[in-house]
Amino acid sequence: MKKKVLFVGLGLIGGSLAMNASKKEDVFIMGLDENEDSLNSALKHGVIDQAVRDFKRAVKEADICVLATPISITIEYLNLLDTVDLQKPLLVTDVSSVKNKVLDAANQLQHPMISFVGGHPMAGSHKQGYTAAKPHLFENAIYVLTPSVHASDKEAEQLKELFSETNARFLTFSTREHDEMTAVISHFPHLIASSLVHQAKDWQVTHPYIEHLAAGGFKDITRIASSNPKLWQDIFFQNRTLLISMIDDWVEEMGKVRTFLQEQESDRTYQYLLEAKQYRDGLPKKEKGAIPSFYDIHVDIHDQPGAIHDVIGLLAQHEISIKNIQILEIREGITGVLRISFATEQDQLASKHVLELHQYEVMLQQ
Repeated sequence: MKKKVLFVGLGLIGGSLAMNASKKEDVFIMGLDENEDSLNSALKHGVIDQAVRDFKRAVKEADICVLATPISITIEYLNLLDTVDLQKPLLVTDVSSVKNKVLDAANQLQHPMISFVGGHPMAGSHKQGYTAAKPHLFENAIYVLTPSVHASDKEAEQLKELFSETNARFLTFSTREHDEMTAVISHFPHLIASSLVHQAKDWQVTHPYIEHLAAGGFKDITRIASSNPKLWQDIFFQNRTLLISMIDDWVEEMGKVRTFLQEQESDRTYQYLLEAKQYRDGLPKKEKGAIPSFYDIHVDIHDQPGAIHDVIGLLAQHEISIKNIQILEIREGITGVLRISFATEQDQLASKHVLELHQYEVMLQQ
């Protein structure tokens, strides 16, 4: 008999996980989503076997329930589960990027049939919704599991097996460990990116041309400020206490740098920058982290008609899919630079090989 898995939410994360689970021959997948287009697409593509609209009825049939919903809604579903008359064991997991309140709700469950193992697949995209979902989204990504008091290693192993096709690397952390680490490398950087954008917007009153200068590197380092505001509002308030503490740390850190500059301490400023460079350059290059990665190349091109078309045409001939393209610099009569982004490192390396064979100068962005 096939194991029945209910996916609640078929957006970027839920849809991508369902695509992987659907590869299992012993799994029957039910999907619930308020977006009818997402449900119909998932059915059409064979990602789900059945579309459902009634959560209580569907969860009674399920062996595993994946709550791929915003944190506040996930908590509502957990509270609702305690009222459902389940007749068989149900393993529940989520995909939330903040775990404290989710695990609090899960630990308070009284239903004897329910076990809960928190989950956070640490990969994403700059797009959202089912149309952005893809089966390779979690390849080489870290997938964090945070078991509740109602779960054991056995339940965690069931989730690893269900999502084994993701080729993610599973790690088990406590709720506190997870939330502190994701606050440092994901949540707080989103706050900083948004604050940098606000600072630029305020300075534009003085310097109207600033938005044109911001189209290059500034746009890169603040790209995460373009993420879904509603989603990140939810994340910030769920992890509010930690973020307030990190804002205090940041103010102290900036105070240190301010002192270096005010006192003209050039040696200490150099050491500060050097240590940051060394740590950043030593970060793993083959793993996906909590913030989606770009796989970019820089291509030198000449200012002449059809130059961009020639580059894109070569990649199209070799069936290499491009996710984004940007002209970084091109002025009349001189060499310009294209930055081309890819979904995978394989496409990045393949494009470099193809273009170099045709005498283009190509540099990988690390």
